[in-house]
Amino acid sequence: MNRIDRLSAILIQLQGKKIVKAAEIAERFQISLRTVYRDVRALQEAGVPVGAEAGTGYYLVEGYHLPPVMFNREEAAALLTGEKLMAQLSDHSNRKQFGNAMQKIRAVLRSSEKDFLESLEENIAVIARRAPVDSEFPNRFLSDIQYALGKHLMLKLDYFALHSETLTHREIEPIGIIYMMGYWYLIAWCRLRHAYRNFRMDRIRNLAVTEVSYDRERHISLKEYMEKYAEPAAYPHVVKLRFTANFSKKLGNMRFYYGLMEEQTIGEYVETTFLTSHLEWFGRWVLTMGKDVQIIGPEELKEHMRSLATEIHEQYLSDRS
Repeated sequence: MNRIDRLSAILIQLQGKKIVKAAEIAERFQISLRTVYRDVRALQEAGVPVGAEAGTGYYLVEGYHLPPVMFNREEAAALLTGEKLMAQLSDHSNRKQFGNAMQKIRAVLRSSEKDFLESLEENIAVIARRAPVDSEFPNRFLSDIQYALGKHLMLKLDYFALHSETLTHREIEPIGIIYMMGYWYLIAWCRLRHAYRNFRMDRIRNLAVTEVSYDRERHISLKEYMEKYAEPAAYPHVVKLRFTANFSKKLGNMRFYYGLMEEQTIGEYVETTFLTSHLEWFGRWVLTMGKDVQIIGPEELKEHMRSLATEIHEQYLSDRS
């Protein structure tokens, strides 16, 4: 990237945030801090009102705005891909908002870019391999949750816990959201449990944003939560399976949809490690493999498989009578 393009990009970056650290600019453009200082100085000399706070970062003086930003062909294609992903990986509320945003973006594109997107659109597809959301859970709260996060407002929600199959009312202080293994999770301090909890968003039946604010500084960051709690809390069961190499190939990408974390080839076998939140559901998938799979652990899953096999055996014995 030449310097003129970089200066324009830095100006757009400054307009996109209240404060931008010099280190952020350096990392984005792979330049030194000294080069960042020279570039910002060049913008100031060109009449752009860039302010600076020692130890904080740079900002554009209030009231200064760039003219409408134009997108090039590659950027427009990336946005189209993002729209396809949002349609499958987000909830109803965010899907609608992103669609509205894309309409505004398309409106400012040049005619050649619009034609390019129209020809490209039918050639991009995203397929979500997950169970459809029960109509009992509307799955439309992501936008409200984002608002509460930005404003530091407490949420009230009715949550259906999958492991106990019970509905509880919670008052929570949100600290972040995570998309993991095919689902969105809301991470929050739960006032009922007096602890951090994760809530799978498609298990929320009702949600309301309150006007009660909370002190965000009292809580850990989302990054800290992920390092300490995220995976064990959402996926408490570690499962190890062994397949023949040929059968492992037949499974193809399906194993990724059931939480594959690691696999290694040992002789003519493939040993795999999965993370799952529900052993019963996982066991029913394993049951479809018949004799082509060996469970290494945990013992709890083996016991569950014995119960399933007995249940099926008794069902078909009774059918004969």
